[in-house]
Amino acid sequence: MSLTTAKRFTIGEYHRLAELGFFEEDERVELIKGEIIQMAAKGTPHSVCETRLEQELYKLVGDRATLRGQQPITLSNNSEPEPHRGIAKNRDNDSYFSDCFFRLYLMSSSKLDNEYYELYQDCLDNYLSSFCI
Repeated sequence: MSLTTAKRFTIGEYHRLAELGFFEEDERVELIKGEIIQMAAKGTPHSVCETRLEQELYKLVGDRATLRGQQPITLSNNSEPEPHRGIAKNRDNDSYFSDCFFRLYLMSSSKLDNEYYELYQDCLDNYLSSFCI
């Protein structure tokens, strides 16, 4: 009997796959611990929560930092999650962990979201606190 080991991707390989058209234009994926993870579809409650959250965060933060919405944040050579909201230092390139003050993930109580939560939590354990609501 032979065992199969899943391929773990680096960020460079992940970006190259995107450049080569491996993913559909509107396909929602992210890289977590070397695995390419299909992101859950957004429903109406999720979208409404995101919109309201964005409005409130802008009131609090203003121009003192950069608000990021589902933009990749490079955590390591094999993880580039796309949190629902992030607050980062005002810089030309704000996609790196060291520039990020805060990350927020919106989760439902579904089994799928619980699996995502576990993946994210494991990925982020050694980094700045993230919040899942």
